[in-house]
Amino acid sequence: MFKKISKGLLISYITAASIFSMPAWAEYTIGLAVANLQADFFNQIKQSVEAEGKRVGASVVVVDARGDSATQVSQIQDLITREVDAIIYIPAGATAATVPVKAARKAGIPIITVDRNPEGAPGDTFIATNSVEAARVLGEYVAEMTGGKGRIGVIQGQIGTTPEIDRNKGFLQAIDGYPELNVVAQQASKGWMQDEGFSITQDMLQRDPNITVLFGRADALALGAAQAAKVSNLSDNIIVVGFDGDAAGLEAVKNGVLDATMTQQTQFMGRLAVRSALDLVEGYYVPKTQLQGATLTVKDNVDQFIEVHP
Repeated sequence: MFKKISKGLLISYITAASIFSMPAWAEYTIGLAVANLQADFFNQIKQSVEAEGKRVGASVVVVDARGDSATQVSQIQDLITREVDAIIYIPAGATAATVPVKAARKAGIPIITVDRNPEGAPGDTFIATNSVEAARVLGEYVAEMTGGKGRIGVIQGQIGTTPEIDRNKGFLQAIDGYPELNVVAQQASKGWMQDEGFSITQDMLQRDPNITVLFGRADALALGAAQAAKVSNLSDNIIVVGFDGDAAGLEAVKNGVLDATMTQQTQFMGRLAVRSALDLVEGYYVPKTQLQGATLTVKDNVDQFIEVHP
């Protein structure tokens, strides 16, 4: 028996005219369960999903967990009760992240996980940046900028989430070959937010003012770290890098507040999530994992991403 081939996977092989002549899915409703719309990354996913849904004629219902796992479980149960045709799911954290996947699967509703994939209960397809590889590239940049020597402070994301695990793995792989470049301090945030980045970094620098590199696992955390370094009068001596390529992060790279970030294909991932949702609803084959590349972004190449975010 031959597998059906995903329409989404064929898009790159057909003309733009063909894309716009594809049948509309006006009878389908897609639920989008977002972790926290206060974060630009998730806002960009939302905007992209809504735009793609409008383009193909599918309805999109958005719910925002505001960073709370219990709220998200309730919201997704409501989407299931409303009998949406598919759910795009960005877990609000590691706690209870498997519950919505299991509930959707029990109801026969395809679930597409984006950015974070619950361990033990993965989505029908998982769409994210290849964060291991991207963080490895970022770590190599840090090694080059420091000459392979330095004291690194890491402002972590939520412990147990896919991005935190993968970004840690890739970054450590990159600096492993540099015995004089070491992580000397790290602390986890609860919500990847800028104010957490500030307070965590302020404490780090008070304990160790000789830190020479700060890695915020997300741009918001890196921005908070940069602010703390400035308040401590240490910004001239510290390299600050982030991850995401969100709007504020890109502007910070342009203005020299951040030295670098990794720009994710956020808009594309939102579009891909919609295409994958509709393909799954119609019974087409969709890969279990769809990892995307990210681009090391510094002052020399940041303008292109500010103008048009990938």
